[in-house]
Amino acid sequence: MNRDVDLLDILLVEDNPHDAELVIRALRNHDLAPHLVHLPDGQAALDFLFGSGTHRGRDLRKRPKVVLLDLKLPKVDGIEVLRRIRADERTKQLPVVVLTSSREVRDIDTAYQLGANSFIVKPVEFESFLNVIRDTGWYWLKTNVISNS
Repeated sequence: MNRDVDLLDILLVEDNPHDAELVIRALRNHDLAPHLVHLPDGQAALDFLFGSGTHRGRDLRKRPKVVLLDLKLPKVDGIEVLRRIRADERTKQLPVVVLTSSREVRDIDTAYQLGANSFIVKPVEFESFLNVIRDTGWYWLKTNVISNS
């Protein structure tokens, strides 16, 4: 996948390749994410969003419409990624949907306290998983109106 696309619909931050493939397939089957970037860890996501590390020089005006963020990530966990997104003026309004297998009340509370726009627990059943991703993509890409600032 091209990491520097002219248009960017979704930034998917997911370390599980199987889950990432299911998310990508569900979105693309419904023409919801023709421009998607998948990154496997929190540090890569931060580098991408802030134009550092391997993404130094990336055009930061090309922001995703929504970030789908797992919590249990290598290098930098999802809670810290969310904290840094909300702490930076350039990204503080960026919609972030936590998409995780965690049902821990502490994770849910922390995510919302840090400004997550939504918290979705990944369904275990295959069809339910695909439906949740489809509905999430439809809402954030087709229904929701984002700020251009």
